[in-house]
Amino acid sequence: MHVNPSVKSFINYIIAILFLILLWQFISLCMADPALPGSVQAIRAFVTGLDNGISRNLLFSAFRVVISILLSTLLAVPLGLLLGRETHLDRFLGPVVYLIYPIPKIVFLPVVLSLFGLGNWAKIFLISLIIFFQILVTARDAARSVERLYLYSVKSLGASRKDLYRHVILPACLPEIFTSLRTGLGAAIAVLFMTETFASSEGIGFYLMDSWSRLSYNEMYAGVIAMSLLGFVLYIILDWLEKKICPWKFLY
Repeated sequence: MHVNPSVKSFINYIIAILFLILLWQFISLCMADPALPGSVQAIRAFVTGLDNGISRNLLFSAFRVVISILLSTLLAVPLGLLLGRETHLDRFLGPVVYLIYPIPKIVFLPVVLSLFGLGNWAKIFLISLIIFFQILVTARDAARSVERLYLYSVKSLGASRKDLYRHVILPACLPEIFTSLRTGLGAAIAVLFMTETFASSEGIGFYLMDSWSRLSYNEMYAGVIAMSLLGFVLYIILDWLEKKICPWKFLY
């Protein structure tokens, strides 16, 4: 019997989630430590907390990450493609990228907070900075590796430079760009947590650390579940977008 790939993928996710829940519950029973409540207790606290702070804080966190992804993508993709194809521009900006890219961007947290304050935009700026460089370097390398044969064949049909970027270079680089977005998402969630635990009064990071300071371990793990769900849902959305935008990648 043929099973729809989407249904099969959904079933696999359900099995993986159930396995993690059972494993968590088993480890909790073995340790018998109040600092590690069972998965059932944590899930119950998460469901209860949806009406008591988690939903509001989750919206703040989701807003920060989504805006950061959009901003960094809109800025990094065009610049990365240009650097990959325009040699004179890459000679000027390439060394700057290589100098800044290896620096852990989280070290700029005090600087960013000092310049932009403690509001949303300071957190968005720092998260965007991290994702920006990951996308930029990936897009540049992908654009540089586009086969000249494809460019020449489209040029022979009278395509302009704009047409080359739109119909050849960008489509060729999109799979790698989505890969960089997925890898950057993990770093973005980690930085989101760091920024929300520092001089913040909203967000899942704040909720989680506030619960920990009150030794409310059930709520703390409810915050962990919320942060995990945020990353998981965004990852699934990126995966879905890639299948819609790059269908040729999934033909085989």
